[in-house]
Amino acid sequence: MVTGQWPLGWSVALFLAAGLLTVVGSIRLAMLGDVLADRTGRGEALFGAVFFGLVASLSGIVMTAVSAADHHPDLAYSNAVGGIAAQTLAVAAADAAYRRVNLEHAAASLPNLLFGCLLIGLLGLALMGSFSPEVTVAGVHPVSVVMVAFYWGGLRLISDRSRPMWVAVRTSDTVPDRPQAEEATRGRRTGSLWAEFLGIAGAVVVGGWVVARAAETFVALTGLRAGFVGAVLMGVVNALPETVTAIAAVRRGAVTLAIAAVIGGNCLDALNLVVGDLAYRGGSLYHAAEPDQLFLTAGALVMTTVLLGGLLVRQERGWLRLGFDGVLLIALYAATVVVLAF
Repeated sequence: MVTGQWPLGWSVALFLAAGLLTVVGSIRLAMLGDVLADRTGRGEALFGAVFFGLVASLSGIVMTAVSAADHHPDLAYSNAVGGIAAQTLAVAAADAAYRRVNLEHAAASLPNLLFGCLLIGLLGLALMGSFSPEVTVAGVHPVSVVMVAFYWGGLRLISDRSRPMWVAVRTSDTVPDRPQAEEATRGRRTGSLWAEFLGIAGAVVVGGWVVARAAETFVALTGLRAGFVGAVLMGVVNALPETVTAIAAVRRGAVTLAIAAVIGGNCLDALNLVVGDLAYRGGSLYHAAEPDQLFLTAGALVMTTVLLGGLLVRQERGWLRLGFDGVLLIALYAATVVVLAF
């Protein structure tokens, strides 16, 4: 059961159960993340993009590592980049849940914009790796090291902005990142909150392993293309923590955390390619990418650019109560799924 191929019926059932576990855990993580952001003084943008983004990405990290180690590089690559596309779509879902004004207007901040730039750079480096000479050192392509250094440098740049040269214009609909009054967690120590936060993260890791093994069965027994399974089925489950958290955070009024969890989680999902490259023993993961995976990477780049445009334009009211960027994100993701399916 652990190492062999699973029956299709069991795979479907376990896949759905793991997805449900992810949703339930993510709702709780959203509340804990908001409280811990206030208690640690890190702020919603940095905490959401780094600490929460890491925990929310754990299931995706496990999916990518398991698929790569099992010699399914197409699944590994598609899951990492497909999760980015699906998670970016989560902004549109959170925007629909925030009725007061366009979410990108309320949550515009310099850290969120810089994390978007960081994500574009990471995806660009991944594409450069795919088109570079197929050279590995100890089984790892050099671009993996560059991506880690690029991410670390980006974090240093973003966290050191004590006197930013650019700020979002404050309007009546802007929601500032301020500590909120605690109710249910007021009597609990910060250590116990961290323990619960990490405990839920452990459950999400197990769910990621289950999803990866079930996806391998789907490819082997159903005839579905690996690019579609990795990008859409695994990618959607990979995106569930950020999606549910973004919606839950918006309902709590933590709009900056909502955007930061999505963009920060996406940056860490880009680093999933590094994890996959380390786990894949068949050479460079970037060179194992086929046209489907490269097309998906380009789609994630375009969707990220649209999201950054929404944060810069800060439209108060837009198309279908979503803003131009939300509608475009839905259209781009739908078009990507159709192309991968056929």
